[in-house]
Amino acid sequence: MSAPTPEISNYDYALPPEAIAQVPAEPRDSARLLDARQLKEPSDRTVSDLPELLKKGDVLVVNNTKVRQARLQLRKETGGAAEVLLLAPTGDPAIWTALVKPGRRLPPGTVLLADQTPVVEIGAANGTGQRQVRILNDTLVSSIGVLPLPPYIRQRPRDPNRYQTVYADRVGSVAAPTAGLHLTHEVLDQLTRRGVHVETIDLEVGLGTFAPVTAATLDEHVMHTESYSVQPETWDRIKRAPRVVAVGTTVVRTVETIAQTGALAGETDIFIRPGFRWAVVDLLLTNFHMPRSTLLVLVEAFVGPGWHQLYADAIRRGYRVGSFGDAMLLERAESAESDPLA
Repeated sequence: MSAPTPEISNYDYALPPEAIAQVPAEPRDSARLLDARQLKEPSDRTVSDLPELLKKGDVLVVNNTKVRQARLQLRKETGGAAEVLLLAPTGDPAIWTALVKPGRRLPPGTVLLADQTPVVEIGAANGTGQRQVRILNDTLVSSIGVLPLPPYIRQRPRDPNRYQTVYADRVGSVAAPTAGLHLTHEVLDQLTRRGVHVETIDLEVGLGTFAPVTAATLDEHVMHTESYSVQPETWDRIKRAPRVVAVGTTVVRTVETIAQTGALAGETDIFIRPGFRWAVVDLLLTNFHMPRSTLLVLVEAFVGPGWHQLYADAIRRGYRVGSFGDAMLLERAESAESDPLA
C-alpha cells in the first residue's frame, strides 16, 4: 500500500494572537534567536550572537530583493474605494498582474483614480483570482504606493525601511524575505571578520510564499511561481562551500532549484516537502512561520516532525511569530534525504 497523502492539518498548531509580532525588534539584531541546531536541546540567543554560531569557511546566503511599494489605495469614478496590489509586470511594461478589491465590483474597463487622476485600468481575470491591470500614470503609482504588509500585522511600522533588509538593492518582491530583516551591517561585518563568506541571490518573493494552504492535502496544493537569478561566480562559491547557511526559505527555494535544474535564472515552483532530497543547504536561519503554510512544510522536510514540539516550547517561552517575529537557527536532520552536489 502507498503511504497516505499528508494533510495540511498536520501543519497546524496552537498560536495565541498575542504571539504574532506586530512590531519589529529594535535594534534589528536584538530579536531573539532560538539556537535549535540540537533540536531537542535548543538554547536562547539573540541574532547578534549569530557570528558565534557559525564557522570560518561557512557561506551565508541572503536574498537581496527589495519590497515594491505595490499596494495602491484608489477610488472608482463613482467615488467607491478600491485597492490594487501590483504583483508582477508582464511582457508589456504597462500591463501587470494584480489583486484587486472589491473584485466583483470592478469589471474590465473600470478606471481607478487618485485625486481625480486616472491611475489604473482594470483588465480581465486570468483564472487564478488575479487580474490584469494597465498602469495609466507611472509617476503617480510610484508616489502613492505603500508596502504590502501581511494581513496579520495591524499597524504600519513608523519606519517603512523596517520591512526591508539592510542589504536590499533591487526592487522586485511583494513580500519581504523576513529572516533577513534581523541582520544588521554590524552582524554582517562580524561574520566576515570571522571568515564567513556572505553571498547574495535574487528571488522575487510573492504573496504565495506566506499564504495559508487551502487544499486539504499537500498533493492537491498548487505551488506558486517566483522568479530568481544567481550570478555564476556566486553559484560556484556556494557549490564549493563546506557548509551553506540559508537566510530564509526564499534562499532555500532558489539554491535547491538550481541544484535540481542547473538553471541560474528563471522561475521556480519547487515544493519542498518531507522526502525532498537536499543538495545544498546545511543550516537555515528562519522566522517562526504561520500555521498551515508551505514554509512549515519546508521546515519539516529540513528537520523532521520535531518542529511541533520546538514550536510549542518556543511559544511557551515567549518567542514571537510572523514577519516581525523572532528567528531560529536549524540544522538539517541527519535523517533528511540528501543528494550532495558534485
